[in-house]
Amino acid sequence: MTAIATRPQLKAAAIATFIVFGVNGLVFASWAARIPAVTEILDLTPGQMGTMLLCIAAGSLIALPTAGYVAGRIGTANTVRVAGLIAALAGVGIALSLASESVVGTAIALFFFGIGIGLWDVAQNIEGADVEQKLGRTIMPQLHAAFSGGAFVGALVGAGLSTLGVGLPIHLLVIAVVVAVATLMAPQYFLARIPVGRPTTADDAAPKTRSAWTESRTVLIGIVVLGATITEGAGNDWIAKAAVDGLDVTESNGALMFAVFVLAMTIMRFFGGMAIDAFGRVPVLRASMGAAAIGLTLFVLAGNIGVAMIGVALWGVGAALAFPMGMSAAADDPRHAAARVSVVSTLGYIAFLAGPPLLGFFGDVVGIRLALLVIGVPILIALLLAGAAKPLRDR
Repeated sequence: MTAIATRPQLKAAAIATFIVFGVNGLVFASWAARIPAVTEILDLTPGQMGTMLLCIAAGSLIALPTAGYVAGRIGTANTVRVAGLIAALAGVGIALSLASESVVGTAIALFFFGIGIGLWDVAQNIEGADVEQKLGRTIMPQLHAAFSGGAFVGALVGAGLSTLGVGLPIHLLVIAVVVAVATLMAPQYFLARIPVGRPTTADDAAPKTRSAWTESRTVLIGIVVLGATITEGAGNDWIAKAAVDGLDVTESNGALMFAVFVLAMTIMRFFGGMAIDAFGRVPVLRASMGAAAIGLTLFVLAGNIGVAMIGVALWGVGAALAFPMGMSAAADDPRHAAARVSVVSTLGYIAFLAGPPLLGFFGDVVGIRLALLVIGVPILIALLLAGAAKPLRDR
């Protein structure tokens, strides 16, 4: 529960949350954009690289279900600080392991990286939903645009450093320092919270309601977000590698194609709020999934880099708004927002982190670009269940 905040405090919290989202995107893309370099350094097949990515997923799967509880006990600010420190130290571990070409060391470091990212992601979404409710206007798409913007910068940096021949270990060490500083400083402006277990009013002391995990609407929204985040996660993890392998482009051009995907998502998230206000949450969600399906198909079947680039851009547009719309839908009722946002974000990030790595195994059989067609199934499911995100006030 948050204490009463003034307008300047809400504005400061919104800016701080925006920064935290942006740094989260930067650190994730700094890794994702240079996955081809990791496969080369460690001499891994797509399936073996998929196993590496599952190490991140395993760490996050441990952290995600408890993240809402942790944030409730120590606050979102302290949760982001702890998570950022874990991610930064893990980044150092990844860098040192790659420098020594240690597969085992890299896998262990990626596991702890996943723990840090999992805690961080849920905490920032809880904070963002809380700030959105208290501001009285939609900001979740813009917060996720900050994530995409940070990822775009990270992808461009990755492409540039790859072209210049700068080693990935040095790249990751610098990013680790940026993460540590940003996650220690920015959360000081988060909204103040009254610790769990110390009720101040009769309403606060009321018996707890049932778990958000048993609410059908919350779980259905989570499934929609799950399908959408597999779409986004597959793009983040595999676009660069699929372009290099399937279109025979250079590593730097593969990273550039990933940057186009992220840029399309960023632009859509910055301006998508107007579409949501004009047409409604559910129609925009359905249109998004349709665009993602078309873009994915174009990328997979493209015979040249130009058509593939168009497909990647459309794929990014389609993947942009589903997650933030899911967060807003989960937070429709402020009294239960934290618990429901935690459930939906947990389901979403499980798919985001665990789903795409599994494509690597299929990629060993048919090639990673063709394997991406598998995510058409969760896209269809998200399209069919989109009605669950209808605002509570419209029901």
